[in-house]
Amino acid sequence: MIDDFAKEYLHNDLREIREAMLWKLDGLGEYDVRRPLTSTGTNLLGLVKHLSMCEARYFGEVFDRPFPEPLPRWDNAGEHDADMWVTEHETRREIIDLYRRVWKHSDATITALAIDSPGHVPWWPRPDVKLFNILVHMLTETSRHAGHADILREQLDESTGTTAEYATPQRDAAFWEAQCAEIERAAKAAVTKLDHTGSQ
Repeated sequence: MIDDFAKEYLHNDLREIREAMLWKLDGLGEYDVRRPLTSTGTNLLGLVKHLSMCEARYFGEVFDRPFPEPLPRWDNAGEHDADMWVTEHETRREIIDLYRRVWKHSDATITALAIDSPGHVPWWPRPDVKLFNILVHMLTETSRHAGHADILREQLDESTGTTAEYATPQRDAAFWEAQCAEIERAAKAAVTKLDHTGSQ
C-alpha cells in the first residue's frame, strides 16, 4: 500500500513540475527563450531540452525500455552540454513536443513498473537502482532546473511562481528598488556587526 502511495505521490509531483517548466516559456519571444541569461549560457528552452534528454534516458534505457527516438549517447564527449541549448534549426514547438512525448513514454514506464523494479544506470558510481531512486532523482533534477528557470524568467520580466495561478503579482520598479535597498542595508549591517564581534 505504501509503495503505491509513494509512487503516485512522486509521479504527481513530477507531472506538476514538468508543467511549471513549460509555463516559464509562456509569453516570451523566440530570442528570450533561447538567449544565454548567465555567464555559462543557461537559457530557458535549453533547460527544457536538457530535461527531455535526461528523462528519456532515466525512464527509458535504465529500465530497458528505450525511448523510441534517437538520443545522443550519454558517454559521447562531443555531445557534452549539447542538450543545454537550442540551435537555430530547432523550433520551440519541436522542443516542447519532444518533452511531451518523453513525458508520455516516462509515464508509461512509471505506470508499468513497481516502485522496487530494478534498473541500471551505467554512468552512476552505484549503477544498480530501483524505480524509486529514479523517480526521486528526476523529481529533484526537474525541480532544480525549474528553480533555475524561475530565476531566468525573473531576470526577463520579474515573473516568478510555479503556475499562472500562483504567479507572484507584478510590482513596479519603485517597489523592487526599495526591496533591494532594504536587503542591501541588512547585508551590510550584518557584515559590520560581524566585524565588530568577530563571530558568525
